[in-house]
Amino acid sequence: MDRLKTLAVCLGLLTAGQCVAQDPIESVVNAAVKPVLQKEGIAGMAVAVTVNGKQHFFNYGVASKETAKPVTENTLFEIGSVSKTYTATLAAYAQASGKLSLSDKASHILPALRGSAFDNISVLQLGTYSAGGLPLQFPAEFDSPDKMLSYYQQWKPLFPAGSHRLYSNPSLGLFGYLAAHSLGQPFDEAMTNTLLPKLGLKHTYLKVPQDQMGLYAQGYNKDDKPVRVGPGALDAEAYGVKTSATDLIAYVEANMKPSRLEKPLQQAIALTHSGYYTVDNMTQGLGWELYRYPITLDQLLAGNSTPMAMEPHKVQWLNPPQPPMENLLINKTGSTGGFGAYVAFVPSKDIGIVILANKNYPNAERIKIAHHVLSALISL
Repeated sequence: MDRLKTLAVCLGLLTAGQCVAQDPIESVVNAAVKPVLQKEGIAGMAVAVTVNGKQHFFNYGVASKETAKPVTENTLFEIGSVSKTYTATLAAYAQASGKLSLSDKASHILPALRGSAFDNISVLQLGTYSAGGLPLQFPAEFDSPDKMLSYYQQWKPLFPAGSHRLYSNPSLGLFGYLAAHSLGQPFDEAMTNTLLPKLGLKHTYLKVPQDQMGLYAQGYNKDDKPVRVGPGALDAEAYGVKTSATDLIAYVEANMKPSRLEKPLQQAIALTHSGYYTVDNMTQGLGWELYRYPITLDQLLAGNSTPMAMEPHKVQWLNPPQPPMENLLINKTGSTGGFGAYVAFVPSKDIGIVILANKNYPNAERIKIAHHVLSALISL
């Protein structure tokens, strides 16, 4: 990887004989990111890449238009559904610790669900969006902590459990709720006091502490109005994490090289990277979505498309689950009303990228940035 070291490029005509150091990784990232910033009107973006264990940070624009405070690698962004990968890791940790079985029926874990459809729906099916058609969002009248259990108690499946994938916050959210219940803690406590410290993450939050609020970026909606995520049923489990590029790239590295972690957490990460079923060329992990690598841009776009997120798809289960393969690209998108995130990494190549923005811009633009950068890193 000597070619990834900073290259000295003499720009004599422009600098009167002076040499200017240019980082080839920075050139690649700038070329991919800057046109998107302009096209999508994004106020600020933080990008981090890891290559052979070395981290590189690239920051653009401002964390807040009102204060003009620049984005840094420590700026906190909402990461939306990338949060689901943390939730899945907690659930997998509960299984690896002997506290939870993914094969258990949901109502076995939570007696309040007995007599409902969840007598026949497994924890694993909740964690893989295959419970039978739980919707993308809670209905408005049930979207609060005190109403969510009554929603599950009266919900009727659209499909047989395990037959279809339908991406769903209530599905993954209940998965996380059951995991925390099995650990004997509220979800926020299990994440904050157990999982995040064990991962070595010190700048990742479900609720941003008051003394960190100065680092919390302001999000902007499609009309460029300031917005931040609001409370909702199982919000912490499904879309509640706020983190920085520094912590998020460290999380990627922990996923790529978990050997430095305690044994149950190593086992948990392997569970999240295992394949449970396939839909077209995407293999569903726990939280993460998996692809054979190398992968074309079109294939990656299809796997992260609106139809994949919004429509039901028949699934082909892998029995037994497929253990983590050698050549995988692992990824997850995430959005809130004012933020857009994307994470992708290829463990066998020891490369990864995180992209954080304070605007919810199209997934396709995030995928294009990441695919371009990862492809370039391999060829450098």
